[in-house]
Amino acid sequence: MKTAEEKKSTWKELPEGDVLEGASSLQFKTGNWRSIRPVHHPEKCIHCLLCWIACPDSAIKVKDGRFQTIDYDYCKGCGICSHECPKKAIEMVPEKK
Repeated sequence: MKTAEEKKSTWKELPEGDVLEGASSLQFKTGNWRSIRPVHHPEKCIHCLLCWIACPDSAIKVKDGRFQTIDYDYCKGCGICSHECPKKAIEMVPEKK
C-alpha cells in the first residue's frame, strides 16, 4: 500500500499553469528553421498546383489558379512541394547563410 507521499497527484491537484491563447503559424515566422529551400523554375511549371495542395505550411502562394511565389517566411524546407511536382519545377537547394 502506498503512503501519502507516494500517492501521485491528479490533474485537479496540480498548480495552475500558463494558459496561452489559440494561435496559428501565421503569427510566428518559421522559415528560419530551414537548411534547404525550394526554388521555383517558372519555365517548367504547368500550374497543376500539386505543390500548393501538398504544402503543410501554406507557403505556396497562388493567385487566379496559378503559382505565384513561395513564402520563405513560413517555408520550413520539408521538400514535399518538390517531391510532388510532376515537372520538377521546384528544386531543393542548400540554404545560403
